[in-house]
Amino acid sequence: MSNPTFRPKYVSFDCYGTLISWPMTPITKELVGDQVPAEQWDQFVAEFRGYRYDQVCGEYYPYEQVLQDSFERVCRKWGIEADPNAGKRFAEGVRSWGPHPDVVEPLKKMGEHYKLVILSNADDSFLAESVPRLEADFHAVYTAEQAGYYKPRYGAFEYMLEKLDAKPEDFVHVSSHSRYDPLPMHDMGFRNLVMLDRGYDPVPPGYGIVTVKSLDELNTMLGI
Repeated sequence: MSNPTFRPKYVSFDCYGTLISWPMTPITKELVGDQVPAEQWDQFVAEFRGYRYDQVCGEYYPYEQVLQDSFERVCRKWGIEADPNAGKRFAEGVRSWGPHPDVVEPLKKMGEHYKLVILSNADDSFLAESVPRLEADFHAVYTAEQAGYYKPRYGAFEYMLEKLDAKPEDFVHVSSHSRYDPLPMHDMGFRNLVMLDRGYDPVPPGYGIVTVKSLDELNTMLGI
């Protein structure tokens, strides 16, 4: 990204949280109720986020069950009751959410100049509902279900490379989640890594990650 003449073959994206909004916390609150004291709520939310990450570091299995299992794990740690239908409720939420308000127009514009790709940590059925809401022309949409791996597993990124017959240097990759995307990608040789800062994760130093506040800013960097 520091080379002004660099033009990637693909601009790839994480989907949920990066392009599609991710209001997971209100549903979590609905399910937990008053079982967690108000002064400890932020810690519970942070730990639930951590368990969701840990849950996808093993073998692939359906995302709705990932959500159920990670919720049960954090509830067990906190000694509170876990709703047996939490995974279904979370999955319904994910399928219903739309784009962040700053996404559709700049993404359409980007798609007129670059081949856009999604690599998502969800199943095909989720993306089938979410991608049309982005209103952009995507060259390819890949899922954890297709790859048989969730990010941050290398197999997810290897699947994208194999399907596109591409190399890491062919991409600018955009995510709002540092641990899932840019950290493992950097270790695999990807260098044009962009953090669209939505406040989910800190940007770790030493990885050459470029931070932007909006897709309009990224478009400017891409020469659009």
